[in-house]
Amino acid sequence: MTTINLITKINASKQIVFDLARNIDVHQNSASKTDEKAIAGITSGLINLNETVTWKGKHFGFYLTHTSKITEMELHNYFADEMIHGNFKSFKHEHSFIEKNGKTVMIDNLIYETPFGIFGKFFDWLFLKKHMTNFLKTRNTVLKNLAENQ
Repeated sequence: MTTINLITKINASKQIVFDLARNIDVHQNSASKTDEKAIAGITSGLINLNETVTWKGKHFGFYLTHTSKITEMELHNYFADEMIHGNFKSFKHEHSFIEKNGKTVMIDNLIYETPFGIFGKFFDWLFLKKHMTNFLKTRNTVLKNLAENQ
């Protein structure tokens, strides 16, 4: 299993940041480098508890699909999405939001496991973890800019 933890400090209320983090349109905007599009399930607006979204995007030269479901949600504080179909052996992304003095600390905790045994682990070590970390950092920069300019 691989874990990626990121902390992003945003000068906006956690309600604003929480809604931006679960906004399908914002995600598509932040993932423009991979041409990621929502193609099934919730394809626009805010995703909520027990709803699904299927993404199609180009990663490592291949178009891949990934279907996630929002499996946990505590309004404005936390939500988690988990893969129900895709190329990982397992995938869970936890999003936490803590407000301090009108500013939000957004915490990403991404836990995933690659398939293909030792080959998957080697691919993860060599390429995937860096790719996923950069993908999340780009997303968080877009969220931060949008939240701070509302």
